[in-house]
Amino acid sequence: MTRPVFCVDAFTAEPFAGNPAAVCLLEDEAADPGWMQRVAAEMNLSETAFLRPQGEAGRYGLRWFTPAVEVALCGHATLASAHVLWTEGLAEPGLQLRFDTASGPLAARRDGDGVIWLDFPATPAAPVDPPAGLLEALGGVAARWVGLGRFDYLVELEDEAAVRALAPDVRRLAGLGVRGVIVTAAAGGPGGHDFVSRFFAPGAGIDEDPVTGSAHCTLGPFWAERLGRSRLTGFQASSRGGLVQVRPRGDRVLLGGRAVTVLRGQLV
Repeated sequence: MTRPVFCVDAFTAEPFAGNPAAVCLLEDEAADPGWMQRVAAEMNLSETAFLRPQGEAGRYGLRWFTPAVEVALCGHATLASAHVLWTEGLAEPGLQLRFDTASGPLAARRDGDGVIWLDFPATPAAPVDPPAGLLEALGGVAARWVGLGRFDYLVELEDEAAVRALAPDVRRLAGLGVRGVIVTAAAGGPGGHDFVSRFFAPGAGIDEDPVTGSAHCTLGPFWAERLGRSRLTGFQASSRGGLVQVRPRGDRVLLGGRAVTVLRGQLV
C-alpha cells in the first residue's frame, strides 16, 4: 500500500525557507503509532503530520511526530497540512478545515490573499524564577523576564541582537523537563516584525526549530500585553527564518502564514 507524502515549507512564501514539514495522507485507514514514529524518523524533519479523513467534509484527524516523539501541538505542520489539502484539490477552496488533535479541535481557513490562518489554543506563560541551569545553558545571559507556559519556558532578553547571537548548550537545555525553551526580545528596528524569537527543543529531539507556530501561542499573549496591540508579527530568527502573524483572542490565538510545496511523492 502506498500513501501520498509531501514536503512543505511553512511560514514562508519562498522555497527552502521557513520550517519544512512532511505531510502524510492516510486515506480512511488508521495507522499504528509505532509506524508513524518510524516514518517521522525516516523523514527526519522537525515534524511529520499524519492526516486521516473523519467522515465529514473538511474534518480530519491530525497527529504530529518529531523524529523522536509524538507532540501535543504543532503549528507549522498544521499549516502545511491545510496547504496540502487546498493546493492538491482535496478540500474546497472556501471551506474551513477542522482538525481533531491531542490539543482539542483546531481550525484553518485561507483568506483572499492566500494567507492561511490557524485557530489555536493560547498557552500564556506565568512568571517563574529561572530553574537551575536554564540561564547558564543559554550562555549566562541576563534575562529581563522568565516564565513557564503549557509546554515551554519563555525567556525575554534585552534586545534582538542578544537573541540572534545566542549559542546555547542544547544538551543542558534537554534536562529541564519541558518540551523546549523560547527566547525572545522586542524588534530592534525596521524589518516588518514586532518581536523576534528562537526556539530550542532538544527534549523533543530538535536542537533548534526553524519556525515554531505553537511557540507563538505563548509569544502572542506575552507581546500583546507588553506592546498593547492585538495584531502582531513575529520573526523567528533561525538560520532559515520565517514570519508568523499573530492575533491573540482571549484563550485562543490566530496564527497566519504562507506555505510552499517543495516535494510530492509516494511512501511505499
